[in-house]
Amino acid sequence: MGDLRLRVLMEPRHGARYDEVLALALATEHAGFDAFFRSDHLMGVDPTDPSYRPTDCWTTLGGLARDTARVRLGALVGAATFRAPGLLATIVASVDEMSGGRVELGLGTGWYAREHAAFGLPFPGTGERFDRLEEQLAIITGLWGAGDGRGFSFDGTHYRVEDNRTPPRPAQDPHPPIIIGGTGPKRTPAIAARYASEFNGALTVDGGLAGLRERFAVFARACEAIGRDPAGARRSAVLPVACGATAAEVERRGAVIGSELMRANAAIGSPEQVAERITDLADAGADTVYLHIYDIHDLDHIALIGAEVLPHVASVPLSRTGALS
Repeated sequence: MGDLRLRVLMEPRHGARYDEVLALALATEHAGFDAFFRSDHLMGVDPTDPSYRPTDCWTTLGGLARDTARVRLGALVGAATFRAPGLLATIVASVDEMSGGRVELGLGTGWYAREHAAFGLPFPGTGERFDRLEEQLAIITGLWGAGDGRGFSFDGTHYRVEDNRTPPRPAQDPHPPIIIGGTGPKRTPAIAARYASEFNGALTVDGGLAGLRERFAVFARACEAIGRDPAGARRSAVLPVACGATAAEVERRGAVIGSELMRANAAIGSPEQVAERITDLADAGADTVYLHIYDIHDLDHIALIGAEVLPHVASVPLSRTGALS
């Protein structure tokens, strides 16, 4: 599966205009990172924050598909409650074609009830959201695989597709990678084992490195339970980061990270210290790390990590991690 992949995840505290998203994506590309991902939210953590600027995830990714050249693009993770599966399959396939085959689909159940209420989106209970996610993945992958005039139909509890003979056709073969993740011990790893190209072990705040390692192990057992080789999927983690060349830079960037709990589990320090934290995630089994960036205007932060951290982690052998090799 190659080297340890380092990616940038944008989740701005106050939303962002497209030109701000593009600037961060271009900085990510120029710094040498593997991919640029964004969150899929219409509201910030503080629902009363009047400065928050919502943007649609896939609309901006479509723009980035034309305005970037190399980095892979995706959502970590999209809310299955936001879009109907046939429409989402078409949107992602369209952006994949626009980007020349650089798109990845991260999809989850959705979790932010207040956000759904504020934008008039249905928010069923947890069990139904998992049911809908599973049906969505069946439809999306079914449509993407229904080429050569073969029709696709699906008759589920929540969604129905009737003899679609003109399915969306993504640029990637067989289709864009699918990322599924979370901390749930049962349904999340079971769904990921069936559909995911990559299992994301979520934030390290939930049990730290030991919790991340255990979630990877649960995912591996879920793969084995359905006869899938666990080595066929990537494993990833999210890491809040505040890197600085000086103590003042470290303090300023660390202060932007949200809660005390996040800061306690983030990589905050010099490039060498951040690289060591990334290596710890690799030792826990991750072959892909998403660096969670909070201040989207601090492009020097991206440049520093690219120049001083990427070289440190580029040579980390995945064979030492228990991840893929």
